[in-house]
Amino acid sequence: MEVEVARIPGRSPTAPPTLADVAERAGVSRQTVSNAVNNPDLLRSDTLLRVQEAIEELGYLPNRAARNLRTRASHLVGLRINPVQEGTASAIMDRFVHSLVETSREAGKHVLLFAGDPLDPLAGYDDLLRSTAVDAFVVTDTYLGNPQATWLGARRAPFVAFGRPWDNPAASHPWVDVDGAAGCDLATTHLLDQGHERVAWIGWRKDSWIGEDRRSGWTRAMRERGLATTGLASRVEDTVASGRGASAVLLDEARPTAFVCASDTLAMGVLHTLAERGLVAGRDVAVVGFDDSQVAQVVPPGLTSVRQPLEQVAVEVVKALEGLLAHPPAVGPGVLLTPTLAVRGSSSAVGFGS
Repeated sequence: MEVEVARIPGRSPTAPPTLADVAERAGVSRQTVSNAVNNPDLLRSDTLLRVQEAIEELGYLPNRAARNLRTRASHLVGLRINPVQEGTASAIMDRFVHSLVETSREAGKHVLLFAGDPLDPLAGYDDLLRSTAVDAFVVTDTYLGNPQATWLGARRAPFVAFGRPWDNPAASHPWVDVDGAAGCDLATTHLLDQGHERVAWIGWRKDSWIGEDRRSGWTRAMRERGLATTGLASRVEDTVASGRGASAVLLDEARPTAFVCASDTLAMGVLHTLAERGLVAGRDVAVVGFDDSQVAQVVPPGLTSVRQPLEQVAVEVVKALEGLLAHPPAVGPGVLLTPTLAVRGSSSAVGFGS
């Protein structure tokens, strides 16, 4: 539907309407129009409605740059993006970024994506901080030793982390995370309930806090059933090739009937190994991944995978940002969300034990 914009007498049809034009049309002062745009709570409802109708009739667009100079706010949130690692199957950050952009827009903010040097975890932050181009940052790399949180905190730069402060439990910055241990406990229990007793684990190196957290869920579920885990675990790099190699060794030496993996990437490696040996995922050996990537949803026979609630993560991150940028700032406790399990053919009980 097209909206007809009212013409202003004596003004070129191509000239944009000004705040003064809106004030004249609504029969109010310029300050009242400014309040309607920036502080609507200060106005009576009938006055606010009259100004809003004039704004709509004239097609007036507030000068955001000028308003930013007065409020010292850009309404932009910085998010550093890293290239997808070669040899992996997950693009989980795509889902998160899309959700963050949508949720931020609904809150009157926009996300400014910036790239950095893969070898320098701080690249890009300093330039944006010095130029005051953004109001705050969202940090997604919270692995052991990453200096971003410490660096931003030392400069009192507002930020929210997607991920727990693994190496500093006393950190005071807001964060949102997904309970990886609960997710892998859920995945393992799903297999144990089908009668599997030798459930193997393929995870990341020991210096990965996230990987160790996920592994603890597998360990917990196995021990709750009184099942041994000795010889059933492998720590590798997060690549399809690593998952392929680790699963081959485990099948030869430990004879598991099922695998739980720290990522869909590793689970894809397991599927490769099964195919090479003429085994069918779900029928002969069960496989569960983590992240519920697009690959998991389309690869035959469908990869069962732990699904992170990334849409809710984005909602909680934006809530935390709004608290940080409020006057006075409000910082709440960290938020830990529970994942779910998307069950597909790779963990089907059909044929198991027959």
